[in-house]
Amino acid sequence: MNMQTLMTGWNFMRWLRLGFGVMIGIQAIQGNDTISGVISVFFLYQAVTNTGCCGSNGCAVPMSKKEEELEKETQYEEIKTPLNLK
Repeated sequence: MNMQTLMTGWNFMRWLRLGFGVMIGIQAIQGNDTISGVISVFFLYQAVTNTGCCGSNGCAVPMSKKEEELEKETQYEEIKTPLNLK
């Protein structure tokens, strides 16, 4: 993992994971709770590495392509059938 990955791509879900990790971490320290500490580390790891529960973008929706690219990829072929299909 490089520094570019850590600094770019901060979206809402990444900030949410960071917030959960920090909040649960504070509660783990205050309550001296190991399980909460592990959950906090899990959320913080996800936020820092920009991963989800399914691994590296395993559940991510693919980025939409530009309309121009979609038009270039679409090919149509005319299929002619006989009129008497009885």
